[in-house]
Amino acid sequence: MDSLIIFGYAVPAVIAAAAAFLIGRFQPGGDGRRLNSLILGEAVIYLGLSIWLAASGLPRFFMDNGYLMADTLGAYEAVITSALFLLASTYARGYVGSLLERGEIERSLLGLFYGAFALLPLVIVMGFLSNNLALLWIFAELSTLFSVVLVVTLKARENITAALKYVFVTSTAMLFAFVGIIILFALSREVVPGGTLNWTDLMDAAASIEPRMYTFAFVFLFIGFGAKAAIAPFHTWLPTVYVRAPSVVAVVSGAVLNLGLYAILRLLALGHRAGDEAFLNPFLVAFGTASLFLAALALISRTNTKKLIAFSGIEQSGLILLAFGLGSPAALFWALFHKAGNALVKALLFFSAGIFHRQYGSNKFFAIKDPFRLQPLAAWGLVIGSAAAIGAPLTPVFLAKFNILVAAATQALPLFVAVLAAFLLAAAGFGFYLIRAFTQGGDAGMERYDTPAAMRLPIAASLVLLVALGVWLPGWLGDALKVIIADLGFQG
Repeated sequence: MDSLIIFGYAVPAVIAAAAAFLIGRFQPGGDGRRLNSLILGEAVIYLGLSIWLAASGLPRFFMDNGYLMADTLGAYEAVITSALFLLASTYARGYVGSLLERGEIERSLLGLFYGAFALLPLVIVMGFLSNNLALLWIFAELSTLFSVVLVVTLKARENITAALKYVFVTSTAMLFAFVGIIILFALSREVVPGGTLNWTDLMDAAASIEPRMYTFAFVFLFIGFGAKAAIAPFHTWLPTVYVRAPSVVAVVSGAVLNLGLYAILRLLALGHRAGDEAFLNPFLVAFGTASLFLAALALISRTNTKKLIAFSGIEQSGLILLAFGLGSPAALFWALFHKAGNALVKALLFFSAGIFHRQYGSNKFFAIKDPFRLQPLAAWGLVIGSAAAIGAPLTPVFLAKFNILVAAATQALPLFVAVLAAFLLAAAGFGFYLIRAFTQGGDAGMERYDTPAAMRLPIAASLVLLVALGVWLPGWLGDALKVIIADLGFQG
């Protein structure tokens, strides 16, 4: 019976993708609204199914071989991904129409675009529901494939360059992860008859794995999944891709970063049980702190809105990785909480940036004129989203940053000072950008872009959810995060 849940995810995506390809092939002259309706239907099903799954009895195994499983962590990630998918699908109803009007995408490619858009959330969610490391690796690579298709469908040579860079950096790194998988499987054969790559079996046998050999495997795996999470120095693809990708694609592709961090957290839990914390925790703290500083420094000189958001994404990935490395239950709790808050912040920023690009025809700050007159909702979305990204009070990012800072201070005062300095640099970068962008001279002759309601609604929804999560931590969410920490073996 539980296997029907997997069909509940797979069937709507396959039907939507197949219909999109067929309609795009045989009726290429449409405006994409029928295709978008298919995607919206899929997104509603995904969110409803993910919420039901998270509220049901967990864990659930979907196959006799145990390759697919939903525990509290996987269900939590599926809910976040599905929520982003629904917001992006709604936004796409107006956004893609604008792309067509301005000739930025061919009508003949709409079927390909929406087909890949239907399949991308499927492979991401299946990655989160994978109980097998090799299967997770496959779904992570498929997420790259569908993301690339969504980027190259736009008519710009730079999009092809960005897609090639994405493939080269992440897929090369994932080859290292594949080597790590081979090493880990060889290690598992010494403690599990026949060997295994299933998370549940590995967790049961982790205490018998030789810690130094696990370290060897972990480093290879970290290179691959660290690139997926845009951890420095494997982050170079992210700014290029985010600048060229349509805003709807960037929002959903943000879940790919979560997939990389999800894999690292699972691997950290294995290392914790194997007794390898002496290496793994400082290792993750070092890479997390380096990512924070690199992104914070890069933010100061940004002139492109989407690059600003991209480097902020690298900063947030670094913060989450740092919290993983701290290893305390409190740090892990707020790192997991931050995944939800950060997803909403990035959605708000990308949706607002997308409207600005429709209005001004550029992502550069110097193109912005009279934003509060021409596009007040997007202007406030960018301002509030930026404030949330730097951790302003009454936002979920503030709660996460404050509590992770406290956890860092309890372990090492120099680390606390370094992380606080990175936060202040990032705040300065956002502030400098906003001051330059919102103090440009006005242009009374500029016509206002008539933003469709479908593009305004996700911004309003993101704002409401962001404020709600910043002032209220639901009891059920706190309980779920505590269950995740206990399941991973990090309880006090």
